[in-house]
Amino acid sequence: MYFKRKIDEFLIQWKQDSAHKPLIIKGARQIGKTESIVHFANEQYANVIYINFVLERKYTGIVNDGYDVETVLKNISLIDPSKKFVPGETIIIFDEIQEYPDVVTTLKAFRIDGRYDVICSGSMLGINYKKIHSNSVGNKTDYEMFSMDFEEFLWAKGYREEQIADILQHMKDMKPFSEIELNVYKSLFMDYCVLGGMPDVVKGYIETGTFSNSLEIQEQIRFDYEEDVRKYAEGLDQAKIIRVYRSIPAQLAKENKKFQFSKIEKNARSREYAGCIEWLKDAGVITECNCLTYPELPLKGNVDESKYKLYYSDTGLLVSSLDEEAQEDLRVNKNLGVYKGALYENFVAEAFVKQGLGLFYYKKENSTLEEDFFVRSKNELIPVEVKSNSNSSKSLAMLIKNENYSDISHGIKLGDFNIGCSNDIYTFPYFCAFLVKEFLKEWD
Repeated sequence: MYFKRKIDEFLIQWKQDSAHKPLIIKGARQIGKTESIVHFANEQYANVIYINFVLERKYTGIVNDGYDVETVLKNISLIDPSKKFVPGETIIIFDEIQEYPDVVTTLKAFRIDGRYDVICSGSMLGINYKKIHSNSVGNKTDYEMFSMDFEEFLWAKGYREEQIADILQHMKDMKPFSEIELNVYKSLFMDYCVLGGMPDVVKGYIETGTFSNSLEIQEQIRFDYEEDVRKYAEGLDQAKIIRVYRSIPAQLAKENKKFQFSKIEKNARSREYAGCIEWLKDAGVITECNCLTYPELPLKGNVDESKYKLYYSDTGLLVSSLDEEAQEDLRVNKNLGVYKGALYENFVAEAFVKQGLGLFYYKKENSTLEEDFFVRSKNELIPVEVKSNSNSSKSLAMLIKNENYSDISHGIKLGDFNIGCSNDIYTFPYFCAFLVKEFLKEWD
């Protein structure tokens, strides 16, 4: 069973561009990179050469005699004579290149040669990316892939583009969903929050119609992430990286969600954990939400680097990190207490990252004024509040009404309610978060 992914269309467009360069696809492990690349290759090319540098260590040496195309292909053929290279019909896939980053040095030669298409990928590519980039600058195209978003989950469930376009149209028209629409999409959204977007987890759910074994798969993925720390985190305190990763759920459950090293171990200082957060971000397993120094445009450059929130890159993995009953508790909306708000906030952060939106929040010192996220249109800064209850949105109203925040005229509130608008605050159900970027295109 192959799930349609957003990378599919990108890969087609890449191939159709007559001037396309070798492609590097990066992202966390087990998000479906290899499956999507191989599916595309088999559909679009008569001849596919696939090399995995983790599983086939014998190929870690193919550039030892030189980086030119003829030498590299000769060495591959020496190792496996069955591999044939047909000009104009062949794609070469170098997978898990973090195990052999020197192969990227050949990309310039392949680009100039032009007879063969090349795609490189790797589960831990971000860790070695500085070296890889320096070896191939100007000779590659980059693409960052994530686990399945809610739209891809809907595709997997059989929903069509027209139905997703209809959700967006409801948002643009400010037209409330019918009771059946609201109930169906809310139920699907809850399933997605529990499962997350890891393809193996979603596949089991689609095939069986149940959540059986999903927790076991998610726990194994989290275990594999920690094993990657032990394998790839050179020159850093591996135990501290793992402690940071494990502490995120509890830190999100705090009323003040700002990440604090002192919550990991008493008297801990940020300098003692230097590089740990960057390593986890580069590995694609966490995302960082930056605190604005003041709620105004521009967003980038208006950041207090000492304050930030951390999220899991996949909300399903966050749910699985809680106790074994958390999945069912989330689905029936009980027993989660402060974690419920943290989970929904993590979902919105995940949805924003997957749309290419930056993550920013604001917390005014010595004040209750705080806002979960900020996005922007062409001319306006828009605060976004994630509500896990029906309480009023005092901070959102204050930001809109106070003349000191001149870039803010409207706000967005995401929660367990229908579409509506009141006092310049647009309200949407949680499940609409994956369409916020499209909605903002017509904001101005």
